[in-house]
Amino acid sequence: MNFKEIDGNGTVEGFVLVKHCDKKTAKNGSHYLDLSLADKSGEIVAKMWDFREGNFLPENNSIIKVRGVISSYNGTPQLRIDRARALWDSDAVDVSEIIPSADYDGNFMFEEILEKVNAFTNEELKTLVNAVLDEYGDKMLECPAAFKLHHAIRGGLLMHTLSIVRLCECVCSIYPVIDKELLISGAILHDVCKTDEFNIAPSGLVDSYTTEGTLLGHLVMGAMAIDRIAKENNISKDTAMLIEHMLLSHHGEPEFGAAVRPLFLEAEVLSALDSLDANIYEIENALAGVEPGGFSQRQWALNDRKFYNHGRKAPDTKVNLE
Repeated sequence: MNFKEIDGNGTVEGFVLVKHCDKKTAKNGSHYLDLSLADKSGEIVAKMWDFREGNFLPENNSIIKVRGVISSYNGTPQLRIDRARALWDSDAVDVSEIIPSADYDGNFMFEEILEKVNAFTNEELKTLVNAVLDEYGDKMLECPAAFKLHHAIRGGLLMHTLSIVRLCECVCSIYPVIDKELLISGAILHDVCKTDEFNIAPSGLVDSYTTEGTLLGHLVMGAMAIDRIAKENNISKDTAMLIEHMLLSHHGEPEFGAAVRPLFLEAEVLSALDSLDANIYEIENALAGVEPGGFSQRQWALNDRKFYNHGRKAPDTKVNLE
C-alpha cells in the first residue's frame, strides 16, 4: 500500500479505495468497522475501533483518506484507523493510482484479441466473434471480471479473457486434437455478458448486480446473445450451439453456476482454463504482502485454504503480456 509515514512513530496516511466496510459489534458491546482497503499496489485489512453513531461511515467503492498505524495480525499486515474522511474536491489525487486496474491498457488487450479473431480460417467463427465484439467491445474495455473475486479490477474482464486466450494457444500447441479456433472463440466470448450483469460504480468497479444479471446471470445472458447475433449474421445452428454450450458450461459444475456440465472437449478445456486463471489470480493476490515463510489469510473462494509463500519467486512479479 502506498501510505506515507507522517511522524517517527509509525503513523501513516493516504488515500484508499474502500472495497468493503462492515459495522460490527465487539464482545464488550462496542461497535467497530471492519474494512478492506486497496490501491493499485495491493490491499490491506483495516479496523476502526470504538465506532460511534454519527461518525464518518465509509461507503463501499468510495475513495477516502485514512490515518493510522500498520501492525501484524496472524502474520498479515493490518491497519488500525485512527482518523478517516471522505475525498474532498480540493484533494490533489490521481484516482488512477488508487483504483486497482489491469496491468495492461484495455485498447491493447482488445486489439490483441481482434488480431487473433481476424486470423481465423473458419469464416463462421470469425464472423460471429467479430459481430459480438462489435456490439460489446466498448463496454469490455474497462469492465471488471467480477464483483469481489478474481480480476475484480478496472479492465479485469479483458485481462482475464486475454490470459485464457493465451493459455488456449499453449494447450493447443500440445494437443492438436483440440479445435483451436473453436476453443479461442469460446474463451473470448465466455464472459462477454458480464458487461450487462454488473452495475459499475463511478470508481470503475462493480457496485452491484443488475436485475437481469441477478435473475439470469452472465452464462445464460451470453448464450442468449450468441443465439440472437448468430441468427442476425446467418451463422449455422450447429456453430452457434457449440459456442452457446461453452458459455453455459464454463463454470464446470451446477453448484458453481453452470447450466450444464461441459459435454465436448473444447468446452471441458475452456472450463479448466477459466478456473486455472481465476485461481492463479486469487492466490497471487492472497500472497501479496506475505513475507517468505508465511501464510496468507484463509481464502474462502479456494476451499478456505491459506497459502504458503515459499519465497522462490516474488508474489508481485507480473508477466508482461505485451
